[in-house]
Amino acid sequence: MTVDEEEIKGVIARLGRPHASGGLVIGRAAILAEGTDFAAIEAWIIDHGGTPQTPPQSAARGGLHGSQRLLDAGRQAPPQAPQYLLPAGALD
Repeated sequence: MTVDEEEIKGVIARLGRPHASGGLVIGRAAILAEGTDFAAIEAWIIDHGGTPQTPPQSAARGGLHGSQRLLDAGRQAPPQAPQYLLPAGALD
């Protein structure tokens, strides 16, 4: 399914939430749930100055199983961005 720029802007305007920076935050899950072309929307966001927001990595803790957490952390895939931050005026 191909989506045009106006349709992408409509999806972002509908699903985005105001951010303290003056821009918009839009959740990855919300975009996926919309059912439109996720790849096209993500590309549009990145092309218009949007940045993926990934959660901070938690530091490994000591203790009995601390070294196991370090090993497990090395095996995990990098986290996907749960949301994207668009700069102010990106929809203009």
